Amino acid sequence: MTQWLADWYLVTKSLHVISVITWMAGIFYLPRLFVYHAEQVQAGSRTDTMFQTMERRLLRGIMNPSLIATWVFGLALVLTPGIVDWSMIWPWVKAASVLGMTWFHMWLAVRRKDFAAGTNQRSGRTYRLMNEVPTVLMVLIVFGVIVKW
Repeated sequence: MTQWLADWYLVTKSLHVISVITWMAGIFYLPRLFVYHAEQVQAGSRTDTMFQTMERRLLRGIMNPSLIATWVFGLALVLTPGIVDWSMIWPWVKAASVLGMTWFHMWLAVRRKDFAAGTNQRSGRTYRLMNEVPTVLMVLIVFGVIVKW
């Protein structure tokens, strides 16, 4: 099994990077949609329905599949012999940051359901502030993987 992973390492790594890019695009865009939805849209209006459709399709059609692919290809990389040295700090920082990013994804999914139910209680400011979370996690992941502390 591990020889197969080693043979396919560059393909797996490429697919992981593609998955991360698409996931991060959604992770950054969905909170921005929530900002405009919370600040500019009246619940029950046609615009509300349009925003709900965009948010649902973004989450289900792009973000969820990208999250799954990121995890699958990332775990395949972790299992590839010689790739991760767990005695270093960087894999632990990356693992914690990916768990944090996954938590943020789930938080966004719950917020989408709030909008769909017409029960959103959060302001646009909250969504703007929360949109900084994936930025910080992304910086930790990228520097950890590239610099390998």
